[in-house]
Amino acid sequence: MTTIKTTPIKSLKYSLIALSLFSSSNLLAQTQVIHAGTLLQVAGEKPLAKQSVVIKNGIITEVKKGFINASDIAEDAKLIDLSSSFVMAGLMDMHVHLRGELGPKNDSQALRMSDADMLMQSTFNAKKTLMAGFTTVRDLGASAEQIFALRDGIAKGWVDGPRIIAAGTPVSVTGGHGDVDGLSPDILKMRTSETVCDGPYDCRRATRQAIKYGADVIKITSTGGVLSDTDTGTGQQMADDELKEVVNAAHALGRKVASHAHAADGINAALRAGVDSIEHASYANKESIKLFKKSGAYLVPTLMAGNTVVGLAKNTNFMSEAIKAKAIRVGADMTANFKNAFKSGVKIAYGTDSGVSPHGNNGQEGVLMVQAGMKNSAVLKSATIHAADLIGMSNSLGTLEQGKIADIIAFDGNPLNNIKELLDVDFVMKGGKVVKN
Repeated sequence: MTTIKTTPIKSLKYSLIALSLFSSSNLLAQTQVIHAGTLLQVAGEKPLAKQSVVIKNGIITEVKKGFINASDIAEDAKLIDLSSSFVMAGLMDMHVHLRGELGPKNDSQALRMSDADMLMQSTFNAKKTLMAGFTTVRDLGASAEQIFALRDGIAKGWVDGPRIIAAGTPVSVTGGHGDVDGLSPDILKMRTSETVCDGPYDCRRATRQAIKYGADVIKITSTGGVLSDTDTGTGQQMADDELKEVVNAAHALGRKVASHAHAADGINAALRAGVDSIEHASYANKESIKLFKKSGAYLVPTLMAGNTVVGLAKNTNFMSEAIKAKAIRVGADMTANFKNAFKSGVKIAYGTDSGVSPHGNNGQEGVLMVQAGMKNSAVLKSATIHAADLIGMSNSLGTLEQGKIADIIAFDGNPLNNIKELLDVDFVMKGGKVVKN
């Protein structure tokens, strides 16, 4: 028996992604046993004391009461001693942009970077995200070729990073949020994506094209956005018939739809069209809440994004006046509307919009959610069980139960008592591979 001794911790493609964890991972021990001092097997349920989690080939095979001898399971089993730690399923972030980070320095560099440079930066950001305890993410807007390459490279074990559910380039209308803006006409023409569309049938084409080239999920922009460098507001931009065609085309090809939406008219139109999640939902109203509950769609709040853009608008000068005005107005209003939504019973899936906020700081979203009145246990549930349901992977992710992929994290403290523990993840295992210890 080999022991991995940790000092007290102070000091589609969905199935293919899962299968690659097992087939490509010659780095995994055949059998591992984790001694968990406190085990949150299922978020929302009572934690268990002194449990042993048995892992074979990256899959949890059983959870036993007490600290068992690893050699009783297999002669060559490896023991991972987390007997002084709080252990739970890996966290999931349902809204990231791994490609870059918002800020005066980063914005100016982006135009000088090659596609290869951008991919390297995305890889760096992915590693930071994984080290923060987020073992699965949805990337909802990036160069399709770059993010699909990163997704596949991580799945094959070439580089370390979170499991990525990728949208690639968003489906958006000409001149709307998601289309390129704020540049000279020749650069606008050169950088306009083929997933920009106009009219229901063209938006159907754009959706199918995104899926053809590898999208796991379709991202649409039903309203204007804060960071579009244009004075077009945050109201509905994608028309009702366009929204409906996108959703129908995506669902017919087995893909879910995530809709960026700020103003109530765009939120409600997207929900009526049948989207699976609303990102931001800054101005959700009473009708929005009814539609959320009727459809079962998730709200992905991204409070960190609102908090970040307000600070940047007030304390830096790199934003245009149009962006500054939207940032201060929308960012300041997000928290109150989020509070009303979750208290009304809307389902919440954890999401940060990292890339607007710094990568690797994803746990701060949980702190903001608690400050808005959400219980610690509900935050953990939103980042595990609800997130897994949103991406259609509840059978393999989200809890530490028999048959699930061994995505496991640990803390020195207890995030149920102090949500700021999410900012200090001490141990990370993804698919049975220890990546932080």
